Amino acid sequence: MYAMQYEITLPAAYDMGLVRERVATRGHLLDAFAGLGVKAYLMRERGVAGSPVNQYAPFYLWTTPQGMNSFLWGAGFQGIVRDFGRPPVQHWTGVAYEEGGAAGRPARTAVRRRTPIAEGAELPALMAGAVAETARLAATEGAVLAAAAVDPRGWELMTFSLWDHDVPEAPGDRYQVLHLSEPERELLVRGRHW
Repeated sequence: MYAMQYEITLPAAYDMGLVRERVATRGHLLDAFAGLGVKAYLMRERGVAGSPVNQYAPFYLWTTPQGMNSFLWGAGFQGIVRDFGRPPVQHWTGVAYEEGGAAGRPARTAVRRRTPIAEGAELPALMAGAVAETARLAATEGAVLAAAAVDPRGWELMTFSLWDHDVPEAPGDRYQVLHLSEPERELLVRGRHW
């Protein structure tokens, strides 16, 4: 599994209805994309649920690097570049993935938490903790799914979860889920990824 996200921060006065319309008219285009486990079309609105910004921030869980590359070098990402400029693309290698008890219900909220990994941290113990935290999040009432991944270039641990309600019990940045594409979700390997 490979996790990926880009964040497009928009002006404070930006009409976020335009983002909703974009997703409503284009979101289905990745509903059958090869190599894509899950794409959560995410949005934050300034002043809503504690967000300091207006932001469009899609989040991806890829089943293959080929799928990720096909998207980045293909027409899908070029539409983002054309409309918003080329954003930096964050990506992390998978540590763990779990389906939640609410897996069959629509996702309404996403939570992403990024934690720096300290110099000298005991990596095996830290990764075991991330696997346990992923399982704990997935077992929490209302969880649709949970994942953990690491950026080894910048040494950052990232956890991501989807929820069927608006106020999940998970720390991190909260996003509204506008649409969920999940063509190969069943191919995402559950549990530990090494």
